[in-house]
Amino acid sequence: MQYIKGSKPKEYLFNGREKGAPLGHSAVQQTFRLAVKKAGIIKEACVHTLRHSFATHLLEQGVDIVSIKDQLGHARIDATMVYLHVAKLERSQVHSPFDKLYKS
Repeated sequence: MQYIKGSKPKEYLFNGREKGAPLGHSAVQQTFRLAVKKAGIIKEACVHTLRHSFATHLLEQGVDIVSIKDQLGHARIDATMVYLHVAKLERSQVHSPFDKLYKS
């Protein structure tokens, strides 16, 4: 971790073959597959699984769906709604705005 502690990357944290160039898609996929194998994960996973996990965890932590849509860079909310069926959500108590109107 000396790289991370000792310097601040100008563009990319992990450079590709050439300094200042991004790491290629196949290198990222290969590195991820190796990490999954070393971790002993049997379930099928790909780099996109990280994106799904990120969105699902945000949703489970109570982040609103519009904010998640913006974080993921989705143009349309229906693309983000896919994560709702995976997340383990508890139904919150619905209150009327009038309930808090006269509380001191």
